[in-house]
Amino acid sequence: MLIGQLAVRLQGLLGGVVFPAWDSRTTEDFYAAAASAMSRVQVPCHIKGAVALQVGDVRTVQGRPGVLVIDVTFPTAGPFELQEITFKNYYTAFLSIRVRQVGSPNQSSNKWITCLRDYCLMPNPHNEEGAQDYVSLYKHQMLCDMDKVLELRLILRQPSPLWLNFTLEELQFFQHGPQSPSSAFTKWLSHPAPYEQPALLLQQALPDPDKVSSEVQQMWMLTEMIRANRTTARIGRFDVSCPAASALSSLALIWP
Repeated sequence: MLIGQLAVRLQGLLGGVVFPAWDSRTTEDFYAAAASAMSRVQVPCHIKGAVALQVGDVRTVQGRPGVLVIDVTFPTAGPFELQEITFKNYYTAFLSIRVRQVGSPNQSSNKWITCLRDYCLMPNPHNEEGAQDYVSLYKHQMLCDMDKVLELRLILRQPSPLWLNFTLEELQFFQHGPQSPSSAFTKWLSHPAPYEQPALLLQQALPDPDKVSSEVQQMWMLTEMIRANRTTARIGRFDVSCPAASALSSLALIWP
């Protein structure tokens, strides 16, 4: 409904341009992207070179690596809450991510935890669909909380032998930024205009159903009483429906 509000206002600004319909998934992605874009701050990082997990003889085709591991550290940021990851895919079929976080005081070492498992980037590894798409991964898609992040380990898989190379390009990491004046805009987004609440307005405009039922019942009783007391007498070509008609008929019969 809020998207409809945006579309109506943009139509007025752009001279009646018609916007396509929005489904629930598009609306959810829109809000996630809008909220993230208005409050995110890029985190400086150091991306290490990809390490291939080799199986078999590297001099043969059968020994071609199908798994790459990329470690990412944040030396200047310190522990932070990860909000979003963006990158451009390059023929990677599946992505898993492990995170190392600051542990509790009772833990002597910080363990690696899987926060994303086999995320599909290419629906069919043997086709090019999704092979070079831009991808955004958000905090709510992760399997665990993404606070107090120290390091990330990206595990890339490409089971198809058709592609000689695969990786992730333009890797960027974001955290929550300070509150900005745009918060007023987000507040406007979260409160639809009164005319976009027809159900609520209609409910407020309707009278009390119990009162309407009582009044209708009283009207029905009055109608039945009038119908029971009504008599019809013929005087020439006219029908008179009133109690006086009976008296007039009786006088006409006894009058000499």
